Amino acid sequence: MPGLAGILGPGRSEDRSAAVSRMVAVMRHEPFYTSGTYAAPGLALWAGWVGLRGSFSDGMPVWNEKRDIGLIFSGEDFTEPGEVARLKAAGHDVSSGKAGYLVHSYEERGSRFVEALNGRFSGVLIDVREGKVILFNDRYGLGRLHIAEENGTLYFASEAKALLEVLPGRRSLAPEGLAEVFSCGCVLRNRTLFTDISLLPGGALWTFAPGGEVRRESYFRPEAWENLEPLAPEDYYRRLKETWVRILPRYLGGGQDVAMSLTGGKDSRMIMAWAQAAPGTLPCYTFGGMYRECLDVKLARRVARVCGRPFQVIPLDAGFLREFPALAERTVRLTDGAMDVTGSPELYVNRIARTIAPARLTGNYGQEILAGAVAFRPFGLDRRIFAPDFRELVDRAAGTYAEELAGRRLSFVAFKQVPWHHYSRLSLELSQLTLRSPFLDNDLVALAFRAPREMTSSTGVQLRLVAEGNPALGRIGTDRALLYRPVPVITKARHLVREFSFRAEYAFDYGMPGWLVRLDRALGPLRPERLFLGRHKFYHFRTWYRRDLSPYVKDVLLDPRTLARPYLDGRRVREIVQAHTGGTGNYTSEIHRLLTSELIERTFVDGKGGGDSSAGSRLG
Repeated sequence: MPGLAGILGPGRSEDRSAAVSRMVAVMRHEPFYTSGTYAAPGLALWAGWVGLRGSFSDGMPVWNEKRDIGLIFSGEDFTEPGEVARLKAAGHDVSSGKAGYLVHSYEERGSRFVEALNGRFSGVLIDVREGKVILFNDRYGLGRLHIAEENGTLYFASEAKALLEVLPGRRSLAPEGLAEVFSCGCVLRNRTLFTDISLLPGGALWTFAPGGEVRRESYFRPEAWENLEPLAPEDYYRRLKETWVRILPRYLGGGQDVAMSLTGGKDSRMIMAWAQAAPGTLPCYTFGGMYRECLDVKLARRVARVCGRPFQVIPLDAGFLREFPALAERTVRLTDGAMDVTGSPELYVNRIARTIAPARLTGNYGQEILAGAVAFRPFGLDRRIFAPDFRELVDRAAGTYAEELAGRRLSFVAFKQVPWHHYSRLSLELSQLTLRSPFLDNDLVALAFRAPREMTSSTGVQLRLVAEGNPALGRIGTDRALLYRPVPVITKARHLVREFSFRAEYAFDYGMPGWLVRLDRALGPLRPERLFLGRHKFYHFRTWYRRDLSPYVKDVLLDPRTLARPYLDGRRVREIVQAHTGGTGNYTSEIHRLLTSELIERTFVDGKGGGDSSAGSRLG
């Protein structure tokens, strides 16, 4: 995944440079990446970067005219359109790459320039004039930086594996972090899966000067938005519409070709209703499944046609099942284990999406930001798969989650859910292309904190925006058959039918109860799941683990190495694998977690790239 890596602290320049080169090498996953290194021994800085060719942060580092202010930047900045022109008018040469204007913003504003940045990013600011280095990231913490400190030296990297490469003593799993992954699907409280490796907090501004104390400051705190006064309903809607129309063009430019990832929901439709692009441009695509055209595909095709946009389906076909072992292992490796094996379909389809356009525009986070939707919670896994001591940690993780959820819901979503939970899938997608969502624009999120309560619990706000932006789109029901102006009886009936089909698909996939599993097995030759699967989702792991992927599941989870992990009850793991693959139980979620944890062990703990079969598990 594109990002940064570096070392801040005294040491032999040759050794530090070699270490940073190794850190960058393990982050260079694809041939279309660019990379490089930079050393400033006088500032005790050695740094490197990996980027996507042609992206906003391609061409690092960028410098001012005197080459005494430099910046290594990863991510994008969706600043106000007049910023570059303002800097030019002030006499600055802003021709050094797309991100080149940022060093001049620093010259004008000092470290406060970070407050004006708008996007997902991390960066290293090199100030030779004042003899200091500034490490920073975005206010949500989506520009993830892993940090580790050793002997007065700070190591940082966008990927944990880069730190493990040069700090082999950290190559062990933190029990608390692993328990949280089993329970919640992600590590909480800015911890990581690895011993003594943490995350740089969102909104960080850390200043380093050789021989001096590190100033660990924040340039943004959630209270700045939490304390804003709520607006009256119509005033809020007016400002929401004005903000949306103003910010959306930022995400359609940037010098890269952009394509729209369409679904049948209202979030991506909000973008389509107001996207100002010439007819025939802004190609659209939707991910499709193996059984039938899902509702997302059908509705997205209609939306694209109404808007005059090219449209195509990217199918998750039988090739995915053949590639699954390699895709699952690569998913875990690319994301440092943050994304579980269920991300493998996303890796498969996003590789194809890149061939359409290197930047992907999505409606991700719309429901979360505008309605405060909580998208993750502790799983109800079979606790008997865990060893007794580890079971206590898994139970404790649910309590930690409850403590973090307390308080303002939107704050939890924006500053915890987004960087802890949503980052996992985002990091996988970013390994293949640039991903953009206007729903995390600073102006929009700040406004969402001023929403009146009655407008965060209703879908009417977004549906109204769609209808006012493009009335024809407003007449197309969403995947849940929702309309801004519903037709009496008919809209309600369609909504109930969609809800039934959604729940039926869930019941034949993740949520299948034991009695239905046994009936499904008895009716096996008739493949009854084909009546329900594929109507809403494009991947279906319960049936795949039962049939197509059964050999791989058994090969990994019944391996003596897996069954001997100290935090697992090997006997119970064997039982659930045999029950699921034999068609007498549904343990889809347990198999997700177990496959992922074992691939984490083999990739990052037992040895590089797959593990040493003679090595044992280590919990820090």
